Amino acid sequence: MEPFKLHKGLVVPLERVNVDTDQIIPKQFLKLVERTGFGQYLFYDWRYNSDSKPNPEFVLNSPRFSGGSVLLTGANFGCGSSREHAAWALLDYGFKVLIASSYADIFYNNCFKNGILPVILDEEVIRQLFDEVTKEEGYTIVTDLENQRIQKPDGRSVHFDIDQFRKKSLLEGLDDISMTLQHEEKIQSYEKQLKPFQLIDGKKV
Repeated sequence: MEPFKLHKGLVVPLERVNVDTDQIIPKQFLKLVERTGFGQYLFYDWRYNSDSKPNPEFVLNSPRFSGGSVLLTGANFGCGSSREHAAWALLDYGFKVLIASSYADIFYNNCFKNGILPVILDEEVIRQLFDEVTKEEGYTIVTDLENQRIQKPDGRSVHFDIDQFRKKSLLEGLDDISMTLQHEEKIQSYEKQLKPFQLIDGKKV
């Protein structure tokens, strides 16, 4: 997992609440065995009409927001099933930062495990951001994880809170496996101390 410290990106507004993981990545696309390749199916039922042609009304199909890497959205984002594929699809599409007033717990944790920063801001601040993004084309922000702030195009900044353990994990690019490997020497030392065993009549002795 790549370390996350500073990210500058175009903001994409998805003004919907209670977006569940089946909308983020529909179940029929969960057959891939690797974490890549899911971005093309992100928000599939909203991005495409029944004839599989792009829906011109959906925000990801707007040329104005092409290349966006910051998703601004509504409350309770990522609710529904616990599929980690939702985080994989967002990351594979190109989103590095999410901004919402709240997230479903499992989805929130999955974001950190996959190098995505899910920022939590007050509803009033979220509403103001939606207004500014709508009015100003090319609305780009800088997300500074180390200093826990978002810098707007006009230079103003917004502070956000984050658990310090999760912050450290993102800053150092540590997923669950990487954290475990930090203790590799201790693990190997412990394993060497274990006594070998034999199987006699199917029992360890």
